[in-house]
Amino acid sequence: MEKVIIREAVVQDLPVLLHFEQELIKAERPFDPTIAHDPVSYYDIEAYIEDDTIKVMIAEVDGVVVSSGYALKKEARSYLDHQFYGYLGFMYTETSYRGKGINKMIIDYLVDWCRSKGLNEIRLTVYDENDPALNAYKKAGFKKHLCEMRIV
Repeated sequence: MEKVIIREAVVQDLPVLLHFEQELIKAERPFDPTIAHDPVSYYDIEAYIEDDTIKVMIAEVDGVVVSSGYALKKEARSYLDHQFYGYLGFMYTETSYRGKGINKMIIDYLVDWCRSKGLNEIRLTVYDENDPALNAYKKAGFKKHLCEMRIV
């Protein structure tokens, strides 16, 4: 495999990151009928890049951005044994680069960043029927913890 570079995202990466966001939304639509019709956006990526309390990372292969993810500090529910936790999101890898460990490289970097901020509880959310994502996160060390259910 080509050399993978993990680096912080910069505003100049915004066009490709906005594309990743739309691809992520498109991939998640089959799992969630409550996602609004286009145009829709999950994140304010530019604000995240410019916010020192949020770490947005990308992976590059031969100068091409192929993967992304972010970590931020969230306040925990009052009844938990921790006040804050690290939350990972915007985990996306271009289809042709999946299965090569690139997502795990980003996760490892973000987990280290969270721990450097004193955040030892680290969480993410994933649709229960999204088997490829579930498998990737399990390989990275995550375990299922909570299942959200709904009724219509």
